[in-house]
Amino acid sequence: MSEYDSDVLKWSEHQATLLRHIAAGERLPANDIPDWANIIDEVESVGRSELRSVESLVTQAMMHRLKQQAWPQSVTVVHWRREARTFSRQAARRFTASMRQKLDLAGLYADAVDQLPDWIDDRVLPLPVPTGCPFSLDELLDHS
Repeated sequence: MSEYDSDVLKWSEHQATLLRHIAAGERLPANDIPDWANIIDEVESVGRSELRSVESLVTQAMMHRLKQQAWPQSVTVVHWRREARTFSRQAARRFTASMRQKLDLAGLYADAVDQLPDWIDDRVLPLPVPTGCPFSLDELLDHS
């Protein structure tokens, strides 16, 4: 079992040290070669993780906006409005321009619709929600 598999924290600290030495122009001994394959995987993973985080926050913002539309008379509307703003604010903070073309709003909207409850407030059924995504990305990232 490699250090990467057994103790990823120790592995990452060791790899960071090796990379700092290389960045400083130092030559490393032959037995101190960075674990390039796993470093590459981890770098790619960071980007995917950030994208997934924004997708999750955008989905939550949509879901809370949809709840407001589906149950406009609910006593919880004020809470949902606040939650939608919070999720939008968090998404906007993590969002980067390169994510724009990677975010599948239609798919995220379908996920948000799937997460809506069947009823609220003592079995009050929802009003219909749009079948297609009614929100633009810019609207979803606007937390005002």
